[in-house]
This record gives sequence, C-alpha cells and structure tokens, in this order.
Amino acid sequence: MSLVSYYSGDSIILSSVNAKEITRGEYPIYYNVVEELTIASGLPIPKIYVVPDPSPNAFATGRDPQNSKVAVTVGLLNMLNREELQGVIAHELSHIKNYDILFATIISVLLGMIVILSSFFRSSLWFSSGRSRSRDNSNSGAILMIVGLLLAILAPIAAKIIQLSISRSREYLADASAALMTRNPVGLANALRKIGGAKVISKNTNDAIAPLFISEPFKGINIQNLFSTHPPIEKRILKLEEMAYIK
Repeated sequence: MSLVSYYSGDSIILSSVNAKEITRGEYPIYYNVVEELTIASGLPIPKIYVVPDPSPNAFATGRDPQNSKVAVTVGLLNMLNREELQGVIAHELSHIKNYDILFATIISVLLGMIVILSSFFRSSLWFSSGRSRSRDNSNSGAILMIVGLLLAILAPIAAKIIQLSISRSREYLADASAALMTRNPVGLANALRKIGGAKVISKNTNDAIAPLFISEPFKGINIQNLFSTHPPIEKRILKLEEMAYIK
C-alpha cells in the first residue's frame, strides 16, 4: 500500500476529487500564475488541475518536483484576485519544493508501523496469558495484558497527534516560503482570510485527503486543536502580516 501511495497516490487523489487537467486557454490567469511562480522559484512547471467544487481550496500532490501536480477549486478561482491567487499557488509550490508530500508519506508509513506493532504486541500478550497455568503467572499476565491493551490503544492515537502536529508545522513553513517566493505576504494573508470566511461546503473532499488542502475543509470544533490537520487560520494570517510589518 505504501508503494502504491508513493507511485500512484497523486493520480488516486486527483481522481477522487474529479480533478481535470487544464490548458492555458481554459484558465489563462491561473495557468500564467503557476508558470511565472515556477520560473521564479526554479521549479519545473507542474501539471495544472481544476476541481469542480464551489468551496475555495487548493492542494499540491506528487512525490517530487518532477512529478508534481497543483489543483485548485472552481470556487477558489471565482473568489480570489490575481494577487491572492499568487499567494495560494506559491504556498502549494512551496509544499512541492520542501518535499512535503514525500515527508507526509514517510510519516504515514511510520504511523502504520506503530499501529501494526501495537496490534502484534496486544496479540502476543493475549496468547502468552492464555498459556499461563499458575495463579501467580495468571495475575501477572492479566496485569501485562491490561498494560498492553492500553499501549495498543494509546500508541496509535499519540502517533496520530504527532503526525498532525508535524502537518501543522509544515503549513507554517509553506506560508513563510510562499511569502518569500512572492515577496508579498499580504496576498496570501488576504487569500486565507477569504478562504476562512467562506461558508460554502465542499462536495468532493474526504477525510483522507483533507491534510493536503491549504485550508482544512472540515471546520469543526476540536479539543485544543489536537486533531486538526491545519493550524488556526487566524494565527497563519497573523504571522504573515507580521512578515509584512502590519500591526
């Protein structure tokens, strides 16, 4: 599954949201913005997609810059001006340049390993306790089983929290990289403000690909944001405005 995700995950993701590859003539401003920013950043031009979704959002995918894709929703293109679109595209290109997709793949594999090891540990404790014959061995086996069950349950949760925490830090990094790429932190800040204030519900997004988007598609209330795939959008805007010396 990890190999399939690494080599074909981008195609699966794009297919899952009904993304369509576009040409220069279909969306000239969008295409030109991607082209000019890739030239400025020294990246190869990625394949460019549009997602038929009214909710404003964007994401990048691909295992490396040579196999990268950028996708934005129709809702985003209808909402943002050119300066704001530049900020969003620069953010996504920064994910590509920083190898965030590869990084996320490695973290996901490590998380999967923790889940598998936890399951194996739980099973081994169960069978070892079943073979115990003496009362003392049974008591110690029961205690070990309880500890093992707790670890098996809590370890994947802790690993997931760490994964989400790392994902949020990469979002901050992509924001900062985008501001440096465009020399205009305000463009991305204004774009995030519009995206965060949009009330349109996404029709194509699912939980599996939510971490890829520039803004979390599901704006529910999470306990202390532990299970949020993105940092609070207000904090991201504040950091960008600080970069532009806006008080």
